[in-house]
Amino acid sequence: MEKHTLIPNREEDGQRLDVFVAARLPDLTRSAVQKLTAQGLLTVAGKPAGKNLRVQEGRPVEITVPDPVELSAEPENIPLDIVYEDKDLLVVNKPKGMVVHPAPGNPDGTLVNALLFHCRDGLSGINGVLRPGIVHRIDKDTSGLLMVAKNDFAHQSLAAQIQIHSFTREYEAVVYGNVKEDEGTVSVPIGRHPVERKRMAVVKGGREAVTHFRVLARYQGFTHLRLRLETGRTHQIRVHMAYLGHPVAGDPVYGPKKVIERLCGQCLHAKVLGFVHPRTGEAMRFESELPGYFTGFLHTLSPL
Repeated sequence: MEKHTLIPNREEDGQRLDVFVAARLPDLTRSAVQKLTAQGLLTVAGKPAGKNLRVQEGRPVEITVPDPVELSAEPENIPLDIVYEDKDLLVVNKPKGMVVHPAPGNPDGTLVNALLFHCRDGLSGINGVLRPGIVHRIDKDTSGLLMVAKNDFAHQSLAAQIQIHSFTREYEAVVYGNVKEDEGTVSVPIGRHPVERKRMAVVKGGREAVTHFRVLARYQGFTHLRLRLETGRTHQIRVHMAYLGHPVAGDPVYGPKKVIERLCGQCLHAKVLGFVHPRTGEAMRFESELPGYFTGFLHTLSPL
């Protein structure tokens, strides 16, 4: 267990607590700082810090960082569809149905289990022992491209690109109904549902969330969309499309009660991933073909 005492200077006065601590302690991400705050492990002037606190010049911030939890995820020889790999990172094409990292109810068979086997000890540790190398996530039943960092240097660079919205993430989805606008933007905040805690929702005081969409094709009862994330909130596309009245086809959480069972989850594919390579500075872009479940569903629809 490590303890740190940090004293804000004049230039840092007024910064958000998580921003201040993450800048002073680069091994901690802002999300990690937020979790430690929620656990009561950050104090300011001897009192537990609130999550929205802003630091003041000269007022000490004390943080306790627990020792790493022993790794419980085990390497598993699970085939991976690797689109790109070098010494710093890899891009994986995740299939529908694969969970990204172990969690209650999904202790194994995850992408992390497969990565531990493939990369051995070569994964970043910033996101903890249960999510080594995971820079960003996609849902279990969302298919497509996912970035993985092999070291902390790459992880910090890629996470910073996501933070300043320079990390390109484009999806394709089939949604219910006829989206009338050819293109548009959804910009409403997302937070935890006030009653159903496993769901997200558009809520006042939630985190900023911005999704851009463009119509690719219209069908009877459905619309094929290209979507670009400006932010990356949990379930963002699914929540925003449901908010517009056009939930993602097959979505068992945010869609109609009568689910399209043959889709086995939402018809949503992470198609494009673009970023600047953390070491070389090269602009990189990867694109994934639509999987069979997606194209098969499109073929059952009647064009308008």
